[in-house]
Amino acid sequence: MELGRLEYLQALVTEFQVTDSAEAKEQVLANLANFAYDPKNYEYLRQLQVLDLFLDALAEDNETLVEFAIGGLCNLCLDKTNKDYILEANGVEPIINCLSSSNEETVMSAVTTLMFLTTLQSRQQTTALPVVECMLRFSLSANRRLSNLATVFLEDYCTPLQVEEARNLSKHTAVGIPLPKD
Repeated sequence: MELGRLEYLQALVTEFQVTDSAEAKEQVLANLANFAYDPKNYEYLRQLQVLDLFLDALAEDNETLVEFAIGGLCNLCLDKTNKDYILEANGVEPIINCLSSSNEETVMSAVTTLMFLTTLQSRQQTTALPVVECMLRFSLSANRRLSNLATVFLEDYCTPLQVEEARNLSKHTAVGIPLPKD
């Protein structure tokens, strides 16, 4: 007998929660992130609290888990209900923390997720000064994907005043979020 979509997703979530194998956790999270790409799964993923699972995984030491978790959140946050949930669950801060990852895919997903999460209400958080400073640094990266994405973030989500303020601030400080390794 074939498992229904909800039952299959439930089996994945259960496997993630009970397994001790880091490799199995990575595999399951990768699968859940892929399922998060399809709007047909949004309701099921909310029901199974996968958004919380992804948000919790952002705090993991395992960089691969973080990469798949932020990828899953990025896929889910195009949906208004999911976006609101992530914002209300204080998800912006752990997403911002992903900007300092050495993993390029994690950083790309984090920038994209911040774009998708930006609303009139959340803009103050998603375009906070440290984020804008970080995007300025990313915009100067030799990595074209990263520099282009950061440039779009600065042009489409930040005010000219925010960018100027971050430019002035970054002139006076050597401390910052490092660029991801290629």
